[in-house]
Amino acid sequence: MSDAQNASVRPWPVVLLTALGAWLAVVPIMVVVMYFVGNPKTDGTAGLYFVGVMTLSAALVVLRSPTAPIFLDQLAIPSLMVGLGALGVAIDHDLRGLDGRALMLVLATTLAWALPKDWLRVLLGALAAGLLVWLLSDLDCGGRCGNWHLLEYWQLHAVLLGWLGLWGVQRLTHAAWLVPFGAGCLLAALVGLVWVTGSSFLVAGHASLGADTSWGGNPARHAVRQSVSAVLMVGAAAVALWAWPVLRTRAALVQVAVLAAVLTALAWFMPTLGAACLALVVCAAQRHWRLVGACAAAAVWVVGAFYYQLQWPLADKALLLMAAGSVLGGLAWVSHRRVGTAAQVPRDALVSNKARWVITAGVVLTLVVVNVSIWQKQQLIANGQRIYMELMPQDPRSLMQGDFMRLRFAALQAPDPLASLNAQRPRMVVTLDARGIAKPERMHSAEALQPNEKLVQLTRKEGGWVVVTDAWFFQEGQAKRWEAARYGEFRVLPDGQALLVGLADAQLKAIRAD
Repeated sequence: MSDAQNASVRPWPVVLLTALGAWLAVVPIMVVVMYFVGNPKTDGTAGLYFVGVMTLSAALVVLRSPTAPIFLDQLAIPSLMVGLGALGVAIDHDLRGLDGRALMLVLATTLAWALPKDWLRVLLGALAAGLLVWLLSDLDCGGRCGNWHLLEYWQLHAVLLGWLGLWGVQRLTHAAWLVPFGAGCLLAALVGLVWVTGSSFLVAGHASLGADTSWGGNPARHAVRQSVSAVLMVGAAAVALWAWPVLRTRAALVQVAVLAAVLTALAWFMPTLGAACLALVVCAAQRHWRLVGACAAAAVWVVGAFYYQLQWPLADKALLLMAAGSVLGGLAWVSHRRVGTAAQVPRDALVSNKARWVITAGVVLTLVVVNVSIWQKQQLIANGQRIYMELMPQDPRSLMQGDFMRLRFAALQAPDPLASLNAQRPRMVVTLDARGIAKPERMHSAEALQPNEKLVQLTRKEGGWVVVTDAWFFQEGQAKRWEAARYGEFRVLPDGQALLVGLADAQLKAIRAD
């Protein structure tokens, strides 16, 4: 029996150590190879093409061989990455813009077709989605596309459209390789939709993303995005009717229509919800339950991000969600009673023990997440040191919008634009004067702090860095009271975690609500 056949029965530590050895062995080899290849700007790209083609060919031969030893099989993975990287650098140098990225997109698709491993096809699908977004970013919009995040919105919907095309081709041709390749495209699109949606409720302090959740800008463009989201939600309802004939009965059609109307209304106010729900229904129709879970998580994130659409008063957002929840709850109750009456079985028998446990676990998990978040903030308020940060002179305190005001505190620019995705968010060092007013000094690396210095974490927001938040909410009708604000009052822990607890006037006197 060959090493490749024995690999399936080897203990996972042996496979892991073999893979580690393969990755370590390829590093010095590729360093030497790239040294002789040289700089493409001065030495040309012939060497890069040679290295790329040779390593890709060798990796394909090994990965397609059913009898390859396990060490060679693991060695082929980094070789595949090196080959793709070498060809990518060479193609980008020789064919800048659309032609080069289109060629890389074709190469990634061809590799997905040629490779036998599904997990590699998933990764190549995600790479293809990223290349498509990059390719579309080169299109000249003539200034009509707005800022980068709004442009990303259309690019990601183009990726979703491409995924739907792959789904249709797979149904016609039964090409098995398109399933994992399409899954990678979809997962990349979902991650992008979450990114452009922005921060979501209860997790903004831990994973704040870089998009503008207010979806501001030209009202006409925003209305187009809202219309697209609503149309996609209607498309999701149509796919559900096509996939499940039971929904086309007279009794079920009314419930489907009500459900579609409520979700379409929500999609109108949440411009990325329609795409997530359409993907969810399509995946459910194919019984790809893991992808269904990913789509559901993206949809929940989008709904949670509605909290941060600051152009809406909180009361209006609460009324909208409460109305939608009430209609959906009533619809579920009517459906439950109708099924129970038609089947003439006890109501308890309609829900399996597994379903009860899933529902119970979901409720418990929700309560745990909410209460843990509340407890963490209470501990921060109780144990954090009080400091004040001055509002910037450019702060638009006159821009009161309903029940919130925009805030802007001095924050140093973090050097790494992706630091918000790391386990440790960027932190700035501030010095405190006798009154506890903080003045930003520098970004913190690993140096020891002076006695009068503190760490303050930065949060990614709308393409920049803010201290905790950029908005302060208050009861409507009290805008005049908060216009006197000159300082933000924070509670800060030694590790830099901070929470904005109030605003103060020029004498550091706290401004209180009625």
